[in-house]
Amino acid sequence: MASEHWKTEPEDHDYPAAGHYLSLIFRDAEVTALIARLRTAPIQTFAAKDLLRASGLELLARDNAHVHHDLDKVKSGAKLSPVLLVRGDAGRGVALIMADGYHRVCASYWIDENSPIPAQLVDQP
Repeated sequence: MASEHWKTEPEDHDYPAAGHYLSLIFRDAEVTALIARLRTAPIQTFAAKDLLRASGLELLARDNAHVHHDLDKVKSGAKLSPVLLVRGDAGRGVALIMADGYHRVCASYWIDENSPIPAQLVDQP
């Protein structure tokens, strides 16, 4: 089940959600450019444990409402949308940014921390 619970492409509403989050970190023009690049970025795969480590984010508990919802979706046979990422910069001390999909990464970790998570990844402006 772990490798089969992902859609092949992000949903259209994932990009505006990512944009809202990124607008807290980047200027409007940079957000517009990042979202445009995310929309055309190829799908790559990364392990949940690696995404969490690179982002510096903590694993959300199984009983977190969003994680629990995603675990229920997978259990019922529904597929999750790939995540949207902005590459960090270790030289500047900047972590990977999970622009959209943090709770999906955590849900996938609870299923199998090593299973491949599809993602679109772009560099920072």
